Amino acid sequence: MNVPVIIPTYNPKEKIFDVIDGLCKKGFENIVIIDDGSKAECTDIFSKIEEIPECVLLRHEINRGKGRGLKTGFEYVLKTFPDCDGVVTTDDDGQHTPDDIARCAEKMTRDKNMVLGARDFSQDNVPPKSRFGNNMTRIVFRLVCGIKITDTQTGLRAIPLSYLSPLCQISGERFEYETNMLLEMKRQSLPFEEETISTIYSDNNSETHFNPLTDSVKIYAIILKYALSSLICSLIDVGLFTLINLLTIPLFGENETLRIFTATAAARIVSSLTNYFVNQRGVFQSKQSVKKSIVRYYILAAAQLLLSFLLVNGATILFNAQSSGWQTLIKAVIDTILFFFSFAIQRDWVYK
Repeated sequence: MNVPVIIPTYNPKEKIFDVIDGLCKKGFENIVIIDDGSKAECTDIFSKIEEIPECVLLRHEINRGKGRGLKTGFEYVLKTFPDCDGVVTTDDDGQHTPDDIARCAEKMTRDKNMVLGARDFSQDNVPPKSRFGNNMTRIVFRLVCGIKITDTQTGLRAIPLSYLSPLCQISGERFEYETNMLLEMKRQSLPFEEETISTIYSDNNSETHFNPLTDSVKIYAIILKYALSSLICSLIDVGLFTLINLLTIPLFGENETLRIFTATAAARIVSSLTNYFVNQRGVFQSKQSVKKSIVRYYILAAAQLLLSFLLVNGATILFNAQSSGWQTLIKAVIDTILFFFSFAIQRDWVYK
């Protein structure tokens, strides 16, 4: 099989030899092990690994994280096996069976797409923290990033050779790198498929180096930055709407419709310009020309402005909300709903 296997490892147990043996029996001839700064007690294990003909051992002098281990493996494959079909990554603890690894590699070779091994988190043997963490991340990926994926943290990934170079360039040194990998694939429109695999957890996943607090913060920080810009600009929008709505009471008197429209339009101009540049440069990191994306942005902004005005004005009349405080509350609720629709359109059309 012309697909090298990449296994980042940190303080491995004897179980890693079962993984290597299973891979050799399935026909994998190039197994790249990355020692990510393991303790001295693991010297004997790595000495034995170096004696296995199918294995190549790469070393980090200090612990640099799983993400850096994967990138070290990718860079090595690009230089050493430029004619391979791609690589398959797996963990060192036997969580993925040789049959599943081989099946994902074969599917990637055949279809030329990235293949993600997808575990079933509804099974009884799944630790609660793993079930909860994956389900939450899966929901966020779907709602915020527009990526429909079953197993967001799978370590079994078969990756075509053409994907490796761009994946080496993205940020992330530890577990957040695997999340960044999926986001970069979305940004570059790199297709992927899923393959159902066995769900194996030994000792309630006690050997994992994933820290549910610090590593989850990194992962969700990467994802939720997409929403932060719109949240800040929404606060600017609501704040300016409230201020202008109050200040223009003497000017428009009882003409509530004109006052609401003026406050909505002025607040949206300021907040939209802020939102456009923050999203274009810091959030979506769009490579489209400003001319093209800003035209699309303001087509969306105009439609959203009109819809916001109609809904706020209609709700004001419907509920007989005469005070500016109630009108602000109505606007906040309506614009929160519109935010989700606007975000998806920005993600898939404005900054695509």
